[in-house]
Amino acid sequence: MLKLHYNLEKLSMGLVGAIIVAASIGGIVEIAPLFTIDETIELPDDLRPNTPLELAGRGIFIREGCYACHSQMIRSLADEVDRYGAYSLAAESAYDHPMLWGSKRTGPDLARLGGKYSDFWHVEHMRDPRAVVTASIMPAYPWLDRMLDTSTLGRELAVLARLGVPYSAEMIDNAERDALAQSRPESDDAADVQARYGDRVAVRSFDGDPERLTEMDAVIAYLQSLGTLTSSASAVLKENGS
Repeated sequence: MLKLHYNLEKLSMGLVGAIIVAASIGGIVEIAPLFTIDETIELPDDLRPNTPLELAGRGIFIREGCYACHSQMIRSLADEVDRYGAYSLAAESAYDHPMLWGSKRTGPDLARLGGKYSDFWHVEHMRDPRAVVTASIMPAYPWLDRMLDTSTLGRELAVLARLGVPYSAEMIDNAERDALAQSRPESDDAADVQARYGDRVAVRSFDGDPERLTEMDAVIAYLQSLGTLTSSASAVLKENGS
């Protein structure tokens, strides 16, 4: 084998050909299973898509590079399950475009973050991380107090619908209204959000100011939704006796 490799190094085209063959085999092994993904992954019955406000928060999460320090994938290892909660299932990310699993953790994994801390905690954490976590090295995001632009939400939902996310025409048409209503529980439209997306959807003023719809509202709505879009992972743990 060593002699063959040595001879290939002397023949540049032969080496290029060997690299192509090796890369092709690796590519086929990784890509081929994706053609049968609809047969191998069963979607949970209670899986819901993100609301427009949560989707806006997800976009800001990506825009600010939060995914670079926080993974959203708990591995099926005892220490990870003990620390973060039920391990992640592929079906939980079926509606994610793109998925935000990740493997690098400068900060903790966020896959089960929803409901772990209060909205107020998240607001303070975003404005001044060290005010709530003394040893935190996370940067502050005070500019999230600015108003949220909802003008593109309908189009975003329409695109995701074409990719297979179950957004109905009604959801798409009411995207901007639902984003505003989710942060205003006293509004006439608040009940419509839960009617469209389910009773488990949180409807409240996430940043504490119901008079303004801010990027902070959107980010916290998204963070509070993590791990709550389906109960399938917890059910699997119970079945396994964990």
